[in-house]
Amino acid sequence: MVGNDKVDKVKRAMLSMQRFSWEQGVAAQALIESGYIEEVVLLAHDACVRQTEEGRLGIMASEPAVTDPASNGEAVLFAWKHTNDEKYKIAADRMLNYLLNEAPRTRNGAISHMNFANQVWVDSFYMAPPFIAVAGHVEEAVRQVEAYRELLWNAEKKLFSHMWDDDNERFIRNAYWGVGNGWAAAGLIRVIRTLPDTMAESKQRLIGYLNELIEGCLTYQREDGLFYDVLDDSTTFVETNVAQMLAYAIYSGVKEGWLREEYLANADKMRAAANNKVDSYGIVQGVCGSPNFNQVGTATEGQAFYMLMETAKQKLG
Repeated sequence: MVGNDKVDKVKRAMLSMQRFSWEQGVAAQALIESGYIEEVVLLAHDACVRQTEEGRLGIMASEPAVTDPASNGEAVLFAWKHTNDEKYKIAADRMLNYLLNEAPRTRNGAISHMNFANQVWVDSFYMAPPFIAVAGHVEEAVRQVEAYRELLWNAEKKLFSHMWDDDNERFIRNAYWGVGNGWAAAGLIRVIRTLPDTMAESKQRLIGYLNELIEGCLTYQREDGLFYDVLDDSTTFVETNVAQMLAYAIYSGVKEGWLREEYLANADKMRAAANNKVDSYGIVQGVCGSPNFNQVGTATEGQAFYMLMETAKQKLG
């Protein structure tokens, strides 16, 4: 288990926060990677309690998300393997079936982020492909990464735009949102590490995507180690969580030999800045904040990525 007084405070604050489906999922993933086994099972339990008839996990009220609830999938599979309780396997299978067979898709086959329109959001890199891969459909996970990248990637900037409307063939939000690019980096890490040796070519291609993205993001790192909410727009607020997300990706990628060690200096600067944002209650301040994520504040994902960052740093050594 990865833990110290500060991490434990951040975890406690995270578990005290109200959570929508993706927030439950990223919190559970932080617990998985940090070694908090019983807490993973508890969050997986409630994701199943709030599973919809078509299979979406952790849904609150009329939440229209398609890929966000899949972020709970790995935790639910973890709970099944830890407890041998078939209810978790059944719940994970229902989530997977929804993604593979029922969820709306764009013309290039990307699973839509929402159920009311064919839209692709960069957030989905983290939400759906990692679970699809862990559930054993690694080829489909790679196809989803490729489809999202085709619609959102800007080769000149080496960054992802935020939201694509496939029905109207235009960007709803073309901005290079920092946290969105952080979701993509962290999602790529989680997919790459599931790919078997028989998929070496796909693995190397995704590692290439990860390197390009990290290079693009680091272009906009501030002297204090942080980033603007929209990476290339200095009129937006200075934001904490993208630094945690990228530090997690860099520490994880360097450990596996996918990223160059020279990036560690950037990651260490991000980590130091993020640690300075943790208050006496364990709340990570200055992140892209709940509930609308359009202003500086606090959020479950800010807590979770602090834990993921610290865990990845400790595993790197």
